Formats: sequence, C-alpha cells, structure tokens
Amino acid sequence: MKPRTFRSLSVSLLIALLLSLMPATVYASHNITSVVPNTIVNDVANIITINGVGFSLGAPVVLLNGAALSTTVVNDSVLTATVPAGTAASVYDVIVSNGVLGDADAVCGGCLTVLAPTPIPPPTAPLPFVRPQMVVSATTTKGSVQTNSEFKLHLNLDNAGSAAAYSVQAVLSSTDLVPLKNGGVTVLGTVGSGSNVGFAQPFLVSGQIYGQKIVVVDLTLTYYDSSGASYSDKFTLSITASGGVSSGVAAATSTPTGVKSSQLVITGYSTDIDPLQPGEQFALKLNVQNVGNAKAQRITMIVGGGSGGTSGGTPQPGGVSGGGGDFANFAPVGASNVQSLGDLGAGGAIEAIQSLIVNVSTNPGAYPMKISFSYLNDKNEVVNDEQVITLLVHSLPNLDVSFYQPPGVLFTGQPGPLPIQIVNVGRRSAVIGNVKIESDSGFLEGNTGLVGSLDVGAFFTIDALFTPEQAGTIPLTVTIEYVDDFNKPRTIVKTLEVEVEEMVIEEPTVDPNGGGFEEPVTETFWQKVKRFILGLLGLDSSPPSDTESFPLEEGVVIEEAVPAGGGGGKGGP
Repeated sequence: MKPRTFRSLSVSLLIALLLSLMPATVYASHNITSVVPNTIVNDVANIITINGVGFSLGAPVVLLNGAALSTTVVNDSVLTATVPAGTAASVYDVIVSNGVLGDADAVCGGCLTVLAPTPIPPPTAPLPFVRPQMVVSATTTKGSVQTNSEFKLHLNLDNAGSAAAYSVQAVLSSTDLVPLKNGGVTVLGTVGSGSNVGFAQPFLVSGQIYGQKIVVVDLTLTYYDSSGASYSDKFTLSITASGGVSSGVAAATSTPTGVKSSQLVITGYSTDIDPLQPGEQFALKLNVQNVGNAKAQRITMIVGGGSGGTSGGTPQPGGVSGGGGDFANFAPVGASNVQSLGDLGAGGAIEAIQSLIVNVSTNPGAYPMKISFSYLNDKNEVVNDEQVITLLVHSLPNLDVSFYQPPGVLFTGQPGPLPIQIVNVGRRSAVIGNVKIESDSGFLEGNTGLVGSLDVGAFFTIDALFTPEQAGTIPLTVTIEYVDDFNKPRTIVKTLEVEVEEMVIEEPTVDPNGGGFEEPVTETFWQKVKRFILGLLGLDSSPPSDTESFPLEEGVVIEEAVPAGGGGGKGGP
C-alpha cells in the first residue's frame, strides 16, 4: 500500500508542476476616460454614459459603491448605466468590471457626484404678497410612443399667480426618452398673470418600453418675478405608451440619453514646439474622435470658436462663422482658422493640424482656446460641438555668454584667468540662479556664482582660474540654472573655447668658446612696462639679450643642464 500511495503522490506533483509551467491567458485591459454627466441629482433615475476603451470583452457591468447598475453596451468604447433615484448624495468611484478572470476592473476615481435636490427657500416678503405661479393645464402627444419611434409632446402652461412670470424656462427629461433638436430646454419668455403659453418638444423613445403602459417625463420650470426673486416648480408627467417597438421586433438596444447621435471630442493635442514663447510660429495637432453612434458628415473645425448655421435646423446662408473668435494671443498663419475635416464614422478618429503664431505682446501664462466643430448628423441637422484646450506660453531668458576680454593663450600646468560675462539680451528682466563653469581637461577655481536678477542689457561677470592639463582647443561648459514662469527648474548650457599650448622649459646652453654657459633670460611683466615707458621718453627700450654668460672656473665640469631659473649648474672639483 505505501509504494502505491507514493507513486500516486508523485504523479500528482508532476501534474501540478506541468500546469504551473503552462502560459496563462492574458486579457486586454480596459479603462475609463470620462463619465457624462459627472454630476446628477438623486430625485429621479439618471442615465450616465461611460466613455473608454476595451468594453467589448466579456460582459461589462458598471459598479457604483459596490452595487451593480443596469448596464447597456453601446459599442467598444461607450457604456450606459442607470443610477436609480434615491442614491445617497456623495462622490462615487465609477468601476467597470467585464467579469473576465485575470482582467482588473477599470476605476475612475471620484468621477460621479450625486447631489440632493436644492430646497426652494420660502418667500421672504411679508404676507399678503403677490407672486407668479406656473401650472400645467394640458398635455397631448402626436405620434406613436413606442421603442425606436419619434413623437411630439405638446404642453399648455398657465400662470395662475397674481404677478407676471419673467424668463420662464422649461426643461424636460426622462430615462426612456431622448429630447431632440433642443436638448429638452425651451425658453418661453414672459407669461403675464392669468395668461397661458404652449410649446411642443420632440422625443425619441430610446428605452425598452415593451409592455409598459406609461412613460414618465419630468418637467422643471424656472422663472422670476418683477423683484428678481427666483422660482422653480417640478412636475411629473405621465404619457400613455403605445407598446411594442416601431421595427416590429420584441426588443431593441437602447440609445444612451445625454449623448448626441454624433459627438466629436478632442482626445489629445500637442504642439511641435515646446515650450511656446512670444513671436514663435507653431503647429497645433488635434486628435479628434467621433464618440457617438452615428456618422458625422461635412465636419468643419473652427479654431477660436464659431458655428455653421443653427443647431437643429437647416444651415443658414452665408456659410460658416469663424471670425468672432479670440485671436489676441494666438493667430492663424498660412491659412484661416476654418478647415474641413470631411466625414467621420462612429468611433472613427482623425488628426487635424492648424498653424498658429504666438503674439509678441503675449505675457507668460495659461491661455484657454475654444475649438468648435460644425457638422451634419444622420438626420442632416446641423450640430455645433464646442470644446476648450489650454496652451502654455513661456518667456524664457535670452542670455549671451562670452569673454568680456580675450583670455589669451594659456599654458599647460599654469593657471590662467577666464574673464567670462553673462549678458541679458532679451526683452524683459530675468531672475537667474547659479552659474557653473566646467571642463574635463583641467582644474578650475572660483568657477561658481549666484547671478540674481538681470535687467535688460545688464551683465554679470565671473573670473575663474583655469589650470589646463593638455594642449589644444579646450571646450568650457557654462551651465546656468533658473526657474521658469511655471516654477519648473530649467538650465541654459553654453560652450566656450580657449587655446592651450605646451609649457616649454628652456635648458641652459654651453658657450662653444669654453667661456661658460648661457642661461635664457626671462623678461617679466614689469620689465616690459619699464621698456614701454623708456620708449615714450625716447630712451633705450631695447629688450635684454636672450642669454647671459657665466664664466666657468677652471676644472669645472657640467654634469647636467638645469632649467631656466634653476640658479646655475652643479660642479665638482
């Protein structure tokens, strides 16, 4: 029995070892780029749209505070989820889990804020008082209220109050309906006391309402009285559903509310010059993606902001309006700020390039730039999407590093001065940090210093001593440290060159006539000054002879030559 048990255990260990050596399946990661909208009110159910990549793997589900939400997969990069009414007011992490073993959940930290409805403060005017009071007097529908169909909701509103209502605005929203053309917002203007007003709102039934008898629509009215006091009324409307689906099938994939049929988003941007400075011309590269679920046609990009007709209607005569943007800091160069990008299908991406120049009068700072996209959706309606990017403008110091006087020829092994100066040749004062002079071919002394503030045209000098170790053209590296306008440490590196020659030591020569040996005479600086003054006075200013003779005593033998300045030769009896 024991040998059989041992063999069984050995086989089990062998199988476990083979399984551990088998390669594990690695799944593609998925992540979240944005959540739209990122702020909701918890008095009604809200539908949020999660944008990202890699959502088609497995069965993705959106989690909020650990609880799974009703999730719909639109495509590989778009999910929708319903946040139920009554969700506690807080800031939530949005998590997408695809249910695949080995693939970590995608987390968007703090991407959703849930708010409680703002209570309406009681009127502060003493009673009796007058105020406007808007009420819904009638609702009717035109068209079939069924999945994938369009219909119009007609509403009549009465002002039952004793005062006129000013700037009346109506907002309609529903978890099963997508408002068309105006986003569900209608401005009704002024409604007098006892007067009424009517309007119609087109909807697309996007939710799965098969078997439902009613569809709930929320109506929010905001308005003011003559003293400027604000009022807000909320109504819950019940619309009778037609049942079924317009295509004749039993089910249909819902279209996310809050997302247009076509939606262009700038997913990234860059410049070919970094950092940007006043007076520089650069190319702005924009990565544009259609995150909607329908094709965007005849796309026009307007740098600086603009429009192409009226949103939700037929394009107006006169073409695209792109001349009303802000070009005080950045202006187009080589072409206008309007360019055509053609058509872009759902999920498609394109790179757009715009040549711009930074105005020479632009001060350092962060400047927002508006980018508008005007295009036609699948219903040939004009859609205008506007976004903002931010460009950073620096003003880096312009410094000249040179010798304020020629350093002359240096000799190996001998210290020589380096008269270096730093001049501010820019258009504004600069605050400079430390300066350091370095070389790989010698020894430097007094080669560091703190510059400080330099006005325009001002200079800073640093006199270092350089002892070269080799002859030739020796490079010197001057490194200047400073902090830019965005508190980022930067350096300026300049290279200077000096000429170095070998130090020649002349040996004494023996007089060929046997009268002694000749020692080279080295002329000092003060001797040269003396000869210069004698020349000015008309006296003898000729240089001393190259050699001076010293007689040798009889019987003295020269054993070795001694370098100049050595004091003479050694002798023996």
